[in-house]
Amino acid sequence: MADRNPISATNLDRYGHAPLPWSRAHDQLTAGVPGMETHFYLSTTSPDGRPHATGVGALWYDGDLYFTSNPDTRKSRNLARNPAAAIAVYFPGIDLIFEGEARRTTDPTQLEAVATLFRESGWPAQIEGDAITAPYSAPSAGPPPWQLYRFVFDTVVGITTEEPYGATRWQFAR
Repeated sequence: MADRNPISATNLDRYGHAPLPWSRAHDQLTAGVPGMETHFYLSTTSPDGRPHATGVGALWYDGDLYFTSNPDTRKSRNLARNPAAAIAVYFPGIDLIFEGEARRTTDPTQLEAVATLFRESGWPAQIEGDAITAPYSAPSAGPPPWQLYRFVFDTVVGITTEEPYGATRWQFAR
């Protein structure tokens, strides 16, 4: 799937600013491989309905976000039960919150493309079978191998922190 365009945009700004163009968010997502200073936060739902949030290393590839997780982590167990999730990220000038579903992918093309992007970001990711390995990962990641998840979103909210100000919700077809 290639990058998508929103099917609708709703201005959420209460101060008279114009709706934000999707290009403002999209340009940040496609500006290159995010460095260590870019923090993505994944929210999932536990079996008892309580929320769980954790940091993940995420990448934009072919119109979706991708991240890895050890199958024994709480986030992976939650996603196995319920793929509904949200990802939040701060970029210079704009905060983005994505809502959608995260599902494991074992597609060889996606695995190799995302592993290549991870290597470009400085993480020496390799493909092993249908998962990703590396000599190290985040302290909370658990041991390799790590499963690759594709996060397909249908809603994105953008709130700017620099001029021109505004807040917009974009809806996308899945």
